[in-house]
Amino acid sequence: AQSLIKAAELGCDTIILDTAGRLHIDEALMTEVSEIAKRTNPQEIFLVLDANTGQDAVNSAQEFDQRLSLSGVILTKLDSGTRGGAALSVKKVTGKPIKFIGVGEKLDKLEVFHPSRMADRILGMGDVVSLVEKAQEAIDEEEAEKTARQIMTGTFNFEDFRRMMQMVRGMGPIKDLLKMVPGMQANSEMLDQLDERQFDRSEAMICSMTPQERVHPEILNMSRRERVARGSGVEVAQVHNLIRGLKQMGSQMKAMKKSGMMGRFADPMKAFKKEKTKEIKKMEAEGKSVLELPAFKAMRPGRGSAAAKVRKDKKKKRR
Repeated sequence: AQSLIKAAELGCDTIILDTAGRLHIDEALMTEVSEIAKRTNPQEIFLVLDANTGQDAVNSAQEFDQRLSLSGVILTKLDSGTRGGAALSVKKVTGKPIKFIGVGEKLDKLEVFHPSRMADRILGMGDVVSLVEKAQEAIDEEEAEKTARQIMTGTFNFEDFRRMMQMVRGMGPIKDLLKMVPGMQANSEMLDQLDERQFDRSEAMICSMTPQERVHPEILNMSRRERVARGSGVEVAQVHNLIRGLKQMGSQMKAMKKSGMMGRFADPMKAFKKEKTKEIKKMEAEGKSVLELPAFKAMRPGRGSAAAKVRKDKKKKRR
């Protein structure tokens, strides 16, 4: 009651009442939340469920809906390994919509729920649209195009690499981004082995270089590499690997451009910009997967994917 009075004094137009959480349903909890609902008469009542709890989440949703008449459900912890299958069961049992999903602990990690995106996630097809949305929010388009041109023409240097890392990391944790890529959820072993600290070490090594060394990595001889290693607190071998990785990135990008694969992966971003207001919104409203759009089909896991074609090409070369 005191919080409502204080909110009125401050002129707050929205008040969120967060009740105590429980792992299992008990009568004391239900009596408490029922009493709070009667006294405050809220416009919306949301049940916050942990996506990892499975059947318990369904039981909780059913019990709460019977006692409180829920407006909807918020499904949290979808940034963990779970695919969110509980979402289907909760909707089926209660008939109440899932309004939001939580993909992290900060305020900007609460997202509007899209059924078609959740279906893709459950089927292991990732969430391409959310990935592209994050990219558009965090990455400057002109800077990204400039970086792509530099990589493919062989003028990409460590200063560009550092800026690229900062742009990508601005989108969120790397593991979370990779989970949105079609087919990556199935490769849980690779995701578990991914060390986010490697990006910190790479940035530390680049920052330990002189401005000239960053722009002209070819001048990094042994003595310079040893100095970079001392300055960044890593082994010289790690500096060697960083330099080798920059060269390999350029070679791989050139090969992808030659095979036409760069265009295939660029299509989703272009398609998103052209079709977001029409086709994508229409498909999401109809509950269809955006992976059915021609521009996104190349990113689907399976025989027709770009990754599968690369594997086939490698097998042919071995023969």
